[in-house]
Amino acid sequence: MAARVPLGCEPVVGSLTPSRKKEYRVTNRLQEGKRPLYGVVFNFIDSRYFNVFATVGGNRVTVYQCLEGGVIAVLQSYIDEDVRSCKHTVVPSKDESFYTVSWACNIDGSPFLVAGGINGVIRVIDAGKEKIHKSFVGHGDSVNEIRTQPLKPSLVLSASKDESVRLWNVHTGICILVFAGAGGHRNEVLSVDFHPTDIYRIASCGMDNTVKIWSMKEFWTYVEKSFTWTDLPSKFPTKYVQFPLLIASVHNNYVDCNRWLGDFILSKSVDNEILLWEPKMKEQSAGEGTGDVLQKYPVPECDIWFIKLSFDYHYKTAAIGNREGKIFVWEVQTSPPTLIAKLSHVQSKQPIRQTAMSFDGSTILSCCEDGTIWRWDVVATTS
Repeated sequence: MAARVPLGCEPVVGSLTPSRKKEYRVTNRLQEGKRPLYGVVFNFIDSRYFNVFATVGGNRVTVYQCLEGGVIAVLQSYIDEDVRSCKHTVVPSKDESFYTVSWACNIDGSPFLVAGGINGVIRVIDAGKEKIHKSFVGHGDSVNEIRTQPLKPSLVLSASKDESVRLWNVHTGICILVFAGAGGHRNEVLSVDFHPTDIYRIASCGMDNTVKIWSMKEFWTYVEKSFTWTDLPSKFPTKYVQFPLLIASVHNNYVDCNRWLGDFILSKSVDNEILLWEPKMKEQSAGEGTGDVLQKYPVPECDIWFIKLSFDYHYKTAAIGNREGKIFVWEVQTSPPTLIAKLSHVQSKQPIRQTAMSFDGSTILSCCEDGTIWRWDVVATTS
C-alpha cells in the first residue's frame, strides 16, 4: 500500500521579486510553422554539439544551431512519413503530432534524435547520417515524454498515455523493460526521468496525481543483455516491473513534469508552482515511504498541463514558461529559492510548452503554441 507523503516542516517559498543576478534579452524569434511546438532540447550528450538543439511540432523534427549574435541556423529537418503497404508509396504522415524529443547516441558516439507523439511510434533518427535508424513500436497510445540516460546515452525511457513507461536500447532497438501493472500508473504517464548518478533509479509521474520512483537493479542483467542481443528485437525477453519503490502524492492534480535534483525531486502540477521534495523510501517495503516538501518555486499563470521544466547542464538554474508566454528563471539550489529573472516580451503571449537552457545557462530557448521559437541571451553586465 502506498503511503501518502505527509508534510514535515513548512516548505520555504521563493520570492517572485527577481534578484537581477542575470538579465536576458530577446535576440531572435523564428516562426517554424503554424502548428504548436511541444518540445525543444539542447544536445548535452556530446560536447561537439552543445550549441545544437532540436524542436518538435506537428509531423516535423527540426535541428538548429545557436550561433553568435543571436543567429539560429537550420541544420536538418525531418518530416514523419507513413509507408503505405498497398502501393509501397511514401506519403507524409499528417496524423503524427510529435510531443517530445530527446538527444541520445549510438554506441559508436553518433548523435541520435529520439521523438514520439500522438501515434505512439518512437522514431530514432541518426542525425549523423540524416536517416531513420529505427522505429520502436510497443506503446498502445501516445508518447508524452522521452528522456535519455546521461550515463549510458544509448538507453532511453518513454512515458505514455497507455499508463506505462518503457526502457529502450536505441542501438539494438530492444524494449528491455516495461514499468506497468499492479503498482503502476492508473492514468496517462506525462513525464519520466533518470536519476543523475544512480543508474538503476528512475522517476515517473502523470494524470493519476502521483510520482513513482522505480528501481531497475533486479533487472540490470537484461539491460546489459540488450547491448549484445543478435536475434530479432521482438524475441528479447522483455520484463515487466510492476512495483515501484515509492509512490508519492505531493500534488493534488495532474503531475506533468518531474526531474531529479541529486536525490531530491523537482515536480510540478497545474497549481502555479514547482515543488522540491525529498523522497524517503522504507527499506524492504516496496511502495512505502514518506517525503518532505522542502521548497516551493512560484510560477504564476502556470495552471495548464503539459508545461515542462529545463535546466542548464549543471542543474544550477531552471527555466519554465507559462500560459501567457512568460519565462521564469529560478536558481534551484539556493535556500530560499532565488528568482533570477522574469522574461516577457510584448509579442510573446502564447503558452510556452517547453524551454531549453544552454550548457552554461547563457541562452534560453522557448517553443510556443503558435509555432514560434524564441531565443533569449544573457546580457553582459559590468560589475
